[in-house]
Amino acid sequence: MSWTKYQLFLAGLMLTTGSINTLSAKWADMFSAAGCRDDPEHKFSHPFLQAVGMFLGEFSCLAVFYILLYHDRRSPEPKMNAGQRFNPLIFLPPAMCDMTATSIMYVALNMTSASSFQMLRGAVIIFTGLLSVAFLGRRLLTSQWLGIVITILGLVIVGFADFFSGNKDEHKISDVITGDLLIIMAQVIVSVQMVLEEKFVYKHDVHPLRAVGTEGFFGFFVLSLLLIPMYFIHVGEFSDNPRQVLEDALDAFCQIGHQPLIMLALLGNTVSIAFFNFAGISVTKEISATTRMVLDSLRTLVIWVVSLALGWEQFLGLQVLGFLVLLLGTALYNGLHRPVMARIPCCAGMVNEEQESSPGERERLLDEDRVEAGNES
Repeated sequence: MSWTKYQLFLAGLMLTTGSINTLSAKWADMFSAAGCRDDPEHKFSHPFLQAVGMFLGEFSCLAVFYILLYHDRRSPEPKMNAGQRFNPLIFLPPAMCDMTATSIMYVALNMTSASSFQMLRGAVIIFTGLLSVAFLGRRLLTSQWLGIVITILGLVIVGFADFFSGNKDEHKISDVITGDLLIIMAQVIVSVQMVLEEKFVYKHDVHPLRAVGTEGFFGFFVLSLLLIPMYFIHVGEFSDNPRQVLEDALDAFCQIGHQPLIMLALLGNTVSIAFFNFAGISVTKEISATTRMVLDSLRTLVIWVVSLALGWEQFLGLQVLGFLVLLLGTALYNGLHRPVMARIPCCAGMVNEEQESSPGERERLLDEDRVEAGNES
């Protein structure tokens, strides 16, 4: 069955905005500008402020939801399911997980390359699989266990690629390793978020855009308030800002004033995560959740190719191998091998057994990313 023009548009929108989300965040990190109080020029290193911008993008999905609902209600035959009433506080725990994981990942993005950042986020399937077995009582298929093992191998290869890479010119090797470990640690928190969503949120009939927007609301306002104490928490050399505090939002605004292109990068991050979430939800609805997974894997390739084209990183054969191994692991875990095996007579029976014992495709509220953030980010 061929795709319609609208489906092609949604797929392209998801792939494009998902790639822009990571690339714009990395672009902002690469700027240097003078700060406040006659501070000398220094790197724009404000991961928590960037995370606030990402949550603002998610929060905007709530406005999109109400606009669509209003438009639908005015039509002669309303078709949109607004969902049942729910207590918004059910989204607070997963939103706090999202806030923590996104902040950690933006810290890590300052230390490693954009492509490694995106590839290492594939670790989420390892922890999600293990936690779903432990806390949701789910039984993983043999192909899913194999996918987890292959993903671990892919992470090791990408880690070695970073260790031997030319990124040492831009980052100290200790920073690169720390950044990679922080990304993997953040995936543990993302996995907890997904398990919480599945256990407490999915049983409620909540529209996905409304769910994303509600989590964005909590993340935006809580993290915005936390910027105040962060302004006074001294962390020494861990921070790159002149005052060496956890986050100096005033310094960020001063740097934006001296280098307006930073604002363009931040806006790219905020706007792209909103469109990415909308496109991802629409792809799941109009095409399939499997297509959404494939497109999410493809954006890793897009980010890597663009980073190479812009000269942000060097070509590494080991990283290509790591990406292919991670792609294989993700495909096995998500069952993307089944359509291929179904065409092979000797393997068709195995596919039928897997499909009988596995649950149907479930639409995810938030893409891993986002950061996924974003989701994003």
